[in-house]
Parts: sequence; C-alpha cells; structure tokens
Amino acid sequence: MSLRFLPCPLFVLLLLASCSQSPVFKEYETVFQVGDQQEWAAKDLNDQYWEKGKPIVVGGQIYWSRTPIDILKAPGPLHPYGIQLDVYGEYEVFWDGVLIGKNGNPGQEAVLPPEGKMWATFSIPTHLTEEGEHVLAIRSSLYYFPDHSGIWGLEMDYYDDLLNDRLIESSYMHLFAGAFLIASFYFLLLFLSDKKEYATLIFSISCFLFFILILAEFSKAYMPIHYSMHIIRLQIIGILMLGISFLIPFYFSMQFPFPKRKLLLTIYAGVLLFFFLSRYVFELTANNMVLSMWLFSFGIVVFGVHKKMKGARLVLLTLLLSVPIGFVTPFNKSLFAGFSLILLGMFYLLSLRIKEQRLAYENSLVQSTRLRLELLKKNIQPHFLMNTLTSLIDWIEEAPKKGVLFIEALAKEFDLFNQIENKTLIPITQEIELCRTHLDIMEYRKEVNYAWEEEGIDPQQKIPPGILHTLLENGITHSMPLEGNSIKFKLIFESNSDYRCYTFLTFAAVRQEANNKKEGTGLQYIKARLTESYHEQWELTSEPVNHGWKNTIKIRS
Repeated sequence: MSLRFLPCPLFVLLLLASCSQSPVFKEYETVFQVGDQQEWAAKDLNDQYWEKGKPIVVGGQIYWSRTPIDILKAPGPLHPYGIQLDVYGEYEVFWDGVLIGKNGNPGQEAVLPPEGKMWATFSIPTHLTEEGEHVLAIRSSLYYFPDHSGIWGLEMDYYDDLLNDRLIESSYMHLFAGAFLIASFYFLLLFLSDKKEYATLIFSISCFLFFILILAEFSKAYMPIHYSMHIIRLQIIGILMLGISFLIPFYFSMQFPFPKRKLLLTIYAGVLLFFFLSRYVFELTANNMVLSMWLFSFGIVVFGVHKKMKGARLVLLTLLLSVPIGFVTPFNKSLFAGFSLILLGMFYLLSLRIKEQRLAYENSLVQSTRLRLELLKKNIQPHFLMNTLTSLIDWIEEAPKKGVLFIEALAKEFDLFNQIENKTLIPITQEIELCRTHLDIMEYRKEVNYAWEEEGIDPQQKIPPGILHTLLENGITHSMPLEGNSIKFKLIFESNSDYRCYTFLTFAAVRQEANNKKEGTGLQYIKARLTESYHEQWELTSEPVNHGWKNTIKIRS
C-alpha cells in the first residue's frame, strides 16, 4: 500500500481554491422587516427604514429581507445567471419583484412537514440580468432556529457553473476521501496482525475520521439537507474535528515521546472539550480546535527536532506548509488541505516505523539462523564429544550395562536437540526433559550425584529452546560438589498478570573464578534467544547466593 498519489488530489484542491474568476456582481448590505406584504418584493420599494440587524422572529412568523445587487457584466443569451443561497429557513426568492424560486413553505412550517434544503440554486431570467442595480428579496420563515435568521451565503454566477462547479469539487474531494478510506482499512489490518503497534491503529482511526469529515462537509452538494438538520450536521462535523484534533497530537506524542506526556495530553484534551462545549459559532469553534491542534503538534515536533528524533524535521516542514494554506484559501478548503498535509506527515513517520520493523524482522531471521547454529554447535563441539566418548569407553570397559545406559542418554539428548533446533519456542516440559537427560550424561562423565527439583511448573508455558539447558551447563562447569559429592538444581516458576518468572537455583560450592568471570557465550546465547522471542520485554539476573548461584528470568506480559 502506498499513498504517494495523495499529493495529486491535494494539488487539485489547492488549484480549485486558488483559481478565482472575476466577480460578476457586487452585493450591498441586507435589510430586514418582520411581517408579510407582497409589495415588499418590488424593486423600487423604499426600504430605508428597514432594520439592518437580523430580526427577532418567533413561532415561525414571516419576515422579509432585501439585498441590493449590482450586476457588473450582462450574461450571454444562452447562459443565464443563477444565484446560490445558503439560508436558514423556508423561503421564496424574488428578483426585481419577480418570483424566481421557492424553497419550502414559508409561514406554514408549524403545520407542514419540513421541506426544502439548506443550499439552493435558482436561475434568474435573462431579461432581468442587465448591467446595473437589482434587488434580491426573500420572503422567509424560521420555525426551528429563530436566532439564525439572515443570508449566510450568497453567490452569483452562470447558472450551469453554479451547479457543475460544486459537483466537480465534490467529486475530487470524494476521490480524495476514498484514498484515506483505503488507507484506514489497510493500516487497521496491519494493526490486527500486530496488536502492539498502537501508532498504526491511531493513524487508521485518524484516516477514517478524516474520510467521514470530508463526506459530511461535501455531501451537501448532492444531498438535500433541510435547515432543521443542519445543526445536527455541524455537531457531527464538530465531533469529528474534536476527535481528529486530539488524535493527531496524540500520535505525534507516541512518535516523539516527551516529559510529562500524560499530564500535558490531559490538559490539552480539557482545552479541546472547553472549545467544543462553548456556545460559539461553528467556524470559531472549529478554528479554536484546529489552532490548538496545530500549536500542540508543533510543540511536540519541535521537541522531536531538538532531540534529533528520526523523521521530526520533515514532519515540522509539513506543519509549517499548512500555515500559508490557511491564509490563501477559504476556511473549508484550507481545513482539509492542512489536515491532509499533517496526515501525510503522520504517514511518513509510520512508513519509517514499518521500514524499521521490516529491517528488524530480516535481522531476526538472520539471528534465528545463527542461534540454531549456536545451539547445534554447543552440543557437537569437539571438547564435549571427546570427553564424552572417553568416559563412554571407560564405562563400556568397566561396566558394560551402565555403558549402554550412557549411550541411550546421549542418544536421547541428541534426539531432543534435533527436535528443537528449528523452534523459536518449545514447551517447558520438553526443556526440562532436555536438562534431566543432560544430567544423566554428566553423572556418567563426572561421577557426581546430580539432583533436579522443580516447583510450580505450568506445563502450558513455552520457553526459548536451550536457555535452561545453558544455565544448567554453566552451573555444572563453574560449581564444585558439596559434601556427599552432590550438586542440586532447582527450577521455580511464578506468574501473575504482569510477568512470568523462572528462578534457576544451583546448590553447590561456586568456583572463585565464576564470580569474576565476564559475560560468556552462554549468557550471550540466552539473551539473544530472549530478545528474539520477547523483544525488550524481559530481564535476566545472575548472582551468587549463600547456597551457590541464582539465575532469574522475568518475562513481562
């Protein structure tokens, strides 16, 4: 999966935002009047005493608005002008006193079901669009949200362009959204394959929320949304922006860890909730959340640059590039363009992480092969074979029956090694059997009484092959028998919700050189095996105690 095609829709978005045509109209201040008189639609009506502020309407009563408009250039005969309105309420539209369109049933909202849509486009008759002064009059009622009266958006252009441009823009944005939808599913599947990679999950959720945000914003071009539902739409967009505004800095905090991370994230979440719950207009709330997100992310990334963390510089560049976009494009376009750049920066960090994981996996394959060779080499080394064969010859000459038992123990050990050499983890019972067999061999070789005890062993547990066997070999090599010519080994297993612990005890007299000996190949082998299976989630301690030697392997859950 590659998102290298994402800059293409982003470029198209910026191109659409930056390419503006010469205006064909000039809009003047809108005036209002509560009441309902049909002559208020006339072009030459004297409205100098009408209210300039938004009227207070109750119970769905009718009110009128009048907006003077100058047409700067007359349209061609086959290309009429149109007007696109963003108005709360149900209304009728008059142009120079002529009814040119209707959106719902003004004045009857209390008795009729909701009708009409929030964004409507109307064609203006060509003979009414000559150059000069005109009047747009709107007869409205506002039953559901009386405090949202007035014209919230007015655009005038060629009628076909008003219809087509919005659909073209929406089609590009939906293609853009599809890329993030695919990315969200892909990285969700990556997370499901390795549930410890929470950064992948956060990126997947961020992409999905961004996909839903684009749909919620641009679906208005082809879905009729009544103004009574528009507040719900804005609330949905606000929730989506709240989620994205928190997840993006949270993701950066995972990639660039900083001191007091939990405390600062909690404070930041509180700031976002304050903005979200404050009763401001939507644009101001969105601006506050986006600005907070950018500032907090900027601080985290600057910390990453200061600490020379990998990928921090490029992410800082994407954050800085999102700033000028906000000044040269409208809010809704700059919002999506800025978010896109930041998400691309997040994707870059994730790609670096995936690359590191791939290299680590390839190294682990090489290491695994090397460890298998080490395990095999440990038991076919000439020193071990020569000493064992020499002891075997003596036993066959002096006590043939015990010599046969010696041969059987040796064969059993090699058979067990043959079974586990290609395994990463083996049952603990198999590892214990290997240790017991090795003690049988060493009893014949050294003529020492070796004893094996175990406590709390869970047969369901698995362990890397050869690590207890290696501890056993170290105990035999660096220990001297106690009185009675005996050495005892004891394996204790403990577990809880946080960790599993193996304690390997040697009851013997420890040779003096063992206390001063540097880390040998045996401990190196054990650490390599633990890292292969548990990464960094383990601890190994090895120390002398009163009764001999103590080794502890703790594996964190």
